[in-house]
Amino acid sequence: MKTQIKIPSPRQHCTMKNVAIFGSADVDELHPLYQEVFKVARYLAYHDKVVIDGGGPGVMDAATKGAQSAGGKTLAVTFYPKDMPEFEGRFHENNVDKEIKTANYIERMFRLIEHADIFVCFQGGTGTLSEWATAWLLGHLYYGNHKPLILYGEFWNDLMEVIHDHFFISEKERSIYKIVKNERELIEALDYFEEELSERCGLPHRPEPEAQS
Repeated sequence: MKTQIKIPSPRQHCTMKNVAIFGSADVDELHPLYQEVFKVARYLAYHDKVVIDGGGPGVMDAATKGAQSAGGKTLAVTFYPKDMPEFEGRFHENNVDKEIKTANYIERMFRLIEHADIFVCFQGGTGTLSEWATAWLLGHLYYGNHKPLILYGEFWNDLMEVIHDHFFISEKERSIYKIVKNERELIEALDYFEEELSERCGLPHRPEPEAQS
């Protein structure tokens, strides 16, 4: 029986509730990257976002635990591999509110992308590269109904400079993502993309916060 892989559809995309977090599975709780992801996920949960990850260790575990520290909702899209010694699989300590099990790595990646409204991409390996590049491609293909990306970490500046120098990247593709280096810039990027989404979908603008007296 063949596995059906559901490709994210180009339907009008007018919400920014679910945030997918991508990054390395190979860091522990003492690593600065783990701690940074934990803080970001906690902020997202405090602001009523659902945090989505792949249910594994490292950055994925930090995303879940950070969201839960603020009482937030969590979702994991998982894959239980066989004969794949280089794939981390499901982490028993990453306990989420809801788990979606998939049949293979490709389906897992597409389901992660399908359920997210925006992506925050941290430092990682080849798995993170595949997720980030696929999300970016779909953002380009579905431009106008696209889901934006936040690239977290100063290293992204060097990486994207190489890509823009050696690949044919359009201005629209550049507009799909923002690079941030800390939580403050992450908040600014989220605000920007939510405002952009409101304009694209004809939604009411969020009221400006009242000045403190």
